[in-house]
Amino acid sequence: MKRITAIATAITLGSIALSVIQPASSQSDGGWVTLVDSTKMGDWDKVGDANWEMKDGALAADKLLSGKDLAYLVSKKPYKDFQIKAEFWTDAEANSGIFIRCDNPKMIDGKTCYEVNIFDKRPDPSYGTGAIVDVAKVDPMPKAADKWNTYEITAKGPKLTVILNGQKTVDVEDTKHATGPIALQYGSGVVKFRKVQIKEL
Repeated sequence: MKRITAIATAITLGSIALSVIQPASSQSDGGWVTLVDSTKMGDWDKVGDANWEMKDGALAADKLLSGKDLAYLVSKKPYKDFQIKAEFWTDAEANSGIFIRCDNPKMIDGKTCYEVNIFDKRPDPSYGTGAIVDVAKVDPMPKAADKWNTYEITAKGPKLTVILNGQKTVDVEDTKHATGPIALQYGSGVVKFRKVQIKEL
């Protein structure tokens, strides 16, 4: 009887130890989920069609494959309050962006989502790279072409902040879009994403 009790106690202690260890290991990444890294494209729904592929350690596109409709990779999961960290590279002709809280995962644009822009040659530069189109202007517009850049995007309730390469370009409140998937855009030029991570808040 004593032996059975000892075994039961050992099993119970082992279970407690595992329950203590497991949450710690799952939190070792700080809650960040990697959507794209240097080895994998990740699992996305496609809207429009571009030649997305893994190339030289990055997810890259340089051509629309059908029509003139812009192309998007759309997350399968919606997000409400979150932080995004993304590393990207574009050439001078690129039109791209990271779209957040999209209302309709089948129809992605600047009216149905918040569009954190990557567009150095946008005709109206006030909503170019570093801005949220039609929500928060940037002045002066920073240039992103021909180098690796880092976006840090935070959406918490109505508050939206954007940091490009350590410089805050957006700090605004807006309530048009409350939740929804995120999307990576290909519009023109050469666009690469080396790493995209998200953490829910």
